Amino acid sequence: MSDSDRKGDVEPAGSAAPDDDADDLVFKALANGTRRRMLDVLKESPRTTGDLCDHFPDLDRTTVLQHLRVLERAELVIGRKVGRERHLTLAPVPIKRIHDRWIGEYARAAVSLLDDLTRG
Repeated sequence: MSDSDRKGDVEPAGSAAPDDDADDLVFKALANGTRRRMLDVLKESPRTTGDLCDHFPDLDRTTVLQHLRVLERAELVIGRKVGRERHLTLAPVPIKRIHDRWIGEYARAAVSLLDDLTRG
């Protein structure tokens, strides 16, 4: 057993790659159901901040804005000031990056396994 096997998969603090930090922000943002629903609303079409708040009548404006900040930090939502309004748009690139890194690899492995089973 190598030293790295004995130590486990835990990286020392501060050694994470920049992509890992960005992915952590995306996973944190997606971990909350309200934020996922906000992304669903923005997937339909861009919205103003006020319009997005209107989609969540059970939440006060401050709470919606706090969730929105988490989504913007993760670069899942882009806000653009137009006059007195802020227009919000879904930014799908971080989700695609997660898909390519994690889901795509597992899907390829599963397809390969199924192919091996059908041949064997």
